[in-house]
Formats: sequence, structure tokens, C-alpha cells
Amino acid sequence: MARRLRQPLPGAQPRLRFEMPPEQDEEAPSAPDSESTAKFGDPGPRMSSQHPLYVGFMGTVGVGAALLVYWIGSNTTQLLLWIVTALFIALGLDPVVRWLEGKKVPRPAGILVSVAVLALAVTGFFATLIPTIVQQVTQVVQEAPHWIQDFIDSDFFRTVDSQFGVRDRISQELEKFVNNPEAMSGIFGGVVGFGSTVANGLFGALIVLVLSLYFLSAMPAMKKWGYRLAPRSRRARVEALSEEITGSVGNYVIGQVCVALLNATFAFIVMSIVGVPFALLLAFVVALLAFIPLVGGMIAGVLVTLIALTAGWQTAVVFAICYFAYLQFEAYFISPRIMQKAVAVPGAVAVISVIAGGSVLGVLGALIAIPTAAAIMLLVKEIFIVRQDKH
Repeated sequence: MARRLRQPLPGAQPRLRFEMPPEQDEEAPSAPDSESTAKFGDPGPRMSSQHPLYVGFMGTVGVGAALLVYWIGSNTTQLLLWIVTALFIALGLDPVVRWLEGKKVPRPAGILVSVAVLALAVTGFFATLIPTIVQQVTQVVQEAPHWIQDFIDSDFFRTVDSQFGVRDRISQELEKFVNNPEAMSGIFGGVVGFGSTVANGLFGALIVLVLSLYFLSAMPAMKKWGYRLAPRSRRARVEALSEEITGSVGNYVIGQVCVALLNATFAFIVMSIVGVPFALLLAFVVALLAFIPLVGGMIAGVLVTLIALTAGWQTAVVFAICYFAYLQFEAYFISPRIMQKAVAVPGAVAVISVIAGGSVLGVLGALIAIPTAAAIMLLVKEIFIVRQDKH
């Protein structure tokens, strides 16, 4: 019994980590293993890579692998979009986390602070948006019977009804619609579909938030692993290019956030002064649209101007003059100073990139279009053009 107690009690064991193998200082030339040769014998001559059987087999394997990748990509499109969104957010928050690390803040705490601020901003947007929408829909539902009754009592409707029998025709169509089971099931299906869309959106937001946390915490290890995949002779060059690309993307995201916040703040001040309705909600919408480069601010200005027409054409004109003047000031003075450390893309390339990205991936594609174009231009400049200049 005493001998059994001297043994260590079973408990939690240290978890084996999948660590990266250490780098070798020099590579020794591979030599044939004499023991394996003596044990298993000479394997004999290998099939040439030019042999028709080898070429046909490898071609079939390649086509099968391509079809498998296509099938996986086509069936996981939503997941891939979530991953791209989370990676884009992580690259945008990484400069903030590194800045906090420079201020002696531990990286886990910096990650939590950055993601918490982002989550609070998104929550604030929806907390402002949803009650406003509910309030407006409730007002429309309450006022709709009065609007319909006023229209029915108007002289115009009476004249049209006396000539064409509109009232009886509307009653017949409503009776058919109510008694049609397919129409009622269609309404029920639309309500269920809207509910499932909202549930999927909330689930996707949660997945993106969790993936962003993982990507931010594992960003140094991910970069280290990625650099080790490159040949050793080119590893330093790959690391320099990758750091420049990721740094440019991060600076672009941070700069675009600052530009959007300034844009929304100015729009909110002007809307509050001139009396545009729903100023706070529209400020959130302006901030969201301002993330879209080049055209986002213009779309936001046109949208708010149209809504301002409900308060009077004078209100709309004053807001349009002030806001579009600010867009010119932003384009020539604010954006160049904020984006001086971010990507530099020619105007024509930026417009084409935004249109192409928006047509492929929607708003997400328009957001990541300019950083992607900048990364491609950097690779072309540092790799292709340098190689061409050597010949």
C-alpha cells in the first residue's frame, strides 16, 4: 500500500502543443539509408515523370482535386465570407492591439478592449436602428386606416369608382386573396423567412466576432507559420512583403474608420441644426456608408437629402450644400492626411476595384477591394517588375 502511494496520483497532464520545428542552420545533403536498403532491398528504378501513365494519373488527380475544391467552396460560401470578414476585421484591429502593446498593455487585454469597442459600436447601431424602425412601422400601421378612409372619401376616388366600379373590384380581389390558401401560406412563409434571415444574421455576427478574437490572438503565430512555408532563401523577402501588405491593410481600415466617424459626426451636427428627422439614426447610416470608398459618402448624401425633403425643400437644400461641401474638404484635406500611412492606389484602379468587389461580394467586396488592389500592385512592383528588370 505504501509503495502504491509513492507513485504520483493521476491528474491533469500538460497538453502537448503542436510546435514548429526549429530552423536548421545548414542543410545536409541527403544520403541513402544503408540500413533501410539492406533491410528492404533496392526499390528499383522509378517511373519517369514523362511516362504517359504517370502524366495521365497525375492529371486525373489534379482534376479531381480541383473539382473537390470547387465543390467545397460552392457549399461553404457563407462560411468563407464569414472567415474573410473576420480576417479583415482582425487585420484592421491588429494595429490598435500593437499600439496598446507599445503602451505596456498585455496583448490579451488589448484584444479584449479592441473587440469590445467594436461590439459596442455595432450594438449601439442596432439598438438605435431597431426601436426607430419599430416606432415608424407602428405609426404607419396606426395611420394606414385613416389614410385609406380619407382616400376613399375623396372626390377623386368617388369619380373613378362611379365610372369603373373600383370599390367592388377591390372587395372581390380582397375576398379572393383571403380565401386563397396559397396566398396566406405565402405570407406566413415570408414572415418565417424574415425571421430565419434575422436569426442567421445574428448567428453570423457571433461567428465573425469569435473568429476575429481567434485571428487577433493567433496573428503572430499565423504570420510565423506562413513565413516558414516559404523557401529559406526567400523567407526574409516574403516576410517583408507580407508585413508591408498587412500593415497597409490595417492602416487602411483604421483610417477609413476615422474618416467615417468624422463624416457621420459632421452629418449629425448639420442634421441637428437644420432639423432633419431621425438625425441619430441617419448618422449611423452615414457612418456605415462612408466605409465604402469613393462612392459611399455620395450615396449617403443623396439618401439623407431625399429624407430631408420630408421636412421641407429648404432643409434639404441647406443640408446638401453643407454636406457635399464637406465631402470636397474631406477628399482634399482630411483623407490624404489620415491615409498617408495607408495604401496608395490610383483613382482609376480604385474605382474599378470597388465596382468589381461590390459586384462579386457586395458591401464586403467593396470594402476590401482597395486593400486587395494595393496588395496586388505591391506584389507586381516588388516581384514581377524586379524580375523583368533583371532580363
